Amino acid sequence: MTARVLVVGSANADLVVAADRRPGGGETVLGGDTRVLPGGKGANTAVAAARLGADVALLGAVGDDGHGRILLDSLRGSGVRTDLVRVVDRPTGVAYITVTPDGENSILVSPGANHELEPGDVDGALASARVLAASMEIPLPTVEHAVAAAAGAGVRTVLNLSPVAEVSASTLAALDVLLVNEHEAAWLLGSRSAGPERLLDLGPRSAVVTRGGRGALVVTAAGVAEVEPPAVDPVDTTGAGDAFAGALARALADGAGLADAARSAVRVAAVSVTRHGAQPSYPTAAEFERR
Repeated sequence: MTARVLVVGSANADLVVAADRRPGGGETVLGGDTRVLPGGKGANTAVAAARLGADVALLGAVGDDGHGRILLDSLRGSGVRTDLVRVVDRPTGVAYITVTPDGENSILVSPGANHELEPGDVDGALASARVLAASMEIPLPTVEHAVAAAAGAGVRTVLNLSPVAEVSASTLAALDVLLVNEHEAAWLLGSRSAGPERLLDLGPRSAVVTRGGRGALVVTAAGVAEVEPPAVDPVDTTGAGDAFAGALARALADGAGLADAARSAVRVAAVSVTRHGAQPSYPTAAEFERR
């Protein structure tokens, strides 16, 4: 039986190094010790939703290696169903992450096994799902097939278009929620000065634009609503956008309206940036309710 939230996306091992600054071209900068943590946009989203109490499954792929086992252990330990995670004959995806003292990060992703996720893997995985949460770092045809299949099955569709890429007009038109950050929104609209309401001209029924420490914007046919974040002192922003995506999907699956779901997601993402790493930083439902 499929979970109420089906996440289609990547699973990566995060190799995280703290550094005083990022190296420029041709430059070597010394950093701290490397930490190997479970990550990947799909796995992060699934873990964030599961820790908040969602019934969630990940449709993804890992290699038969140590990094893959770390990811599967983290997913299962967080309550994510892993029967749809394929183990393939390629290395598990890896993200190389540099974190500076202000908590900001830069990331280089080697997709590896994630590129083995095929459109046909989606078929039959949507039986009881209420929300599909898809993201990039996997082949574009698989993302587009997942969105189309979910829309055809009456499943609410959320696409976290990150890393940003050109998707078909039919995919955008099949979305209930297009989730992007400010940079991705500007790329889609071709201008940083374009109003976020123009995202709906691309086809989705609604959009959410995350703005880091400034919260988020909820864009619907009724207009643009601002969601303010709580004040926090960030130490590591790695995976904050995925925490937002998982919390949003969980709230939508529970029947929340988009504005309420975004308010909850902003609070979850704010918690995550006060802790190191991606998946290890995500709050449980009990932790979240205490705040």
